[in-house]
Amino acid sequence: MEITFIIAIATMGGLGLIFAGGLAFADKKLRVEENPLIGKINDLLPGANCGACGNAGCYDFAVKLVDGKIGVTGCPVGGQDLAEELALMLGLEAGDTIKMVPRILCRGGNSEAVKKLAEYYGPLSCSAMNVVSGGSKMCYYGCLGGGDCVTACPFGAMIMNENGIPEVIEDLCTGCGMCVKACPKNIIEMHPQDRNVFVFCKNHDDPKTAKSVCSVACIGCGICARKSEGGVNMDNFLAVIDYEKLNESLIPFDKCQTGAIAQLNKTVTVIPPVTNEVEA
Repeated sequence: MEITFIIAIATMGGLGLIFAGGLAFADKKLRVEENPLIGKINDLLPGANCGACGNAGCYDFAVKLVDGKIGVTGCPVGGQDLAEELALMLGLEAGDTIKMVPRILCRGGNSEAVKKLAEYYGPLSCSAMNVVSGGSKMCYYGCLGGGDCVTACPFGAMIMNENGIPEVIEDLCTGCGMCVKACPKNIIEMHPQDRNVFVFCKNHDDPKTAKSVCSVACIGCGICARKSEGGVNMDNFLAVIDYEKLNESLIPFDKCQTGAIAQLNKTVTVIPPVTNEVEA
């Protein structure tokens, strides 16, 4: 019995040594030496691993940057300062990066959007409400108010305001775009920070329906499109901006009854909100 036990131990030990030797040999012969620049670049990156650059994480970004597959301006979280550091390390020109920020293209909050008579009871998240009942508002296209975008933001750059609409804290925003991915209604879009004209609505209902469900909805009148010389087009009752052709001075903001198309940094007077509830 003892001899069998000793033989077994010796056999297992011998096999272990053989396998260890084989692995050591394979490691020496097959090892791919990492470019030391990858580690240095990875140390400079924010380490958020948010995926906003379109890569699997910061290390993946570093590898592709060293391989020349992406540019130094590819990290929206690091911004211009990081781009300049990376360019200096790699001996490249940084160029200018334009900060991208999320814009909430819906203003139909609790005081503007008409509520369903049947009150919603269930998980208070946008993804759940979108699947279960479409939320508590009559507008099918608007913000659900569950705050999934706020939860998804890894930098604390979004809050829900008192009217049930998300707001962006631009000083904290890194432009990672996680809030865009979290919104099931696609009302959040990334835009250059200096862009000032938006259609704050996604409603494709006919004019009568749109006006009945939200006091700030685009009602598809087309006045802005007719005056814009191609800067605004109508798509199924909704005004859509072509920023390459947009001439801000041509847009008759004061003619928009609901203020759906507006300048971000100007207050627009809108008609009083609808007070009559509509049946679900």
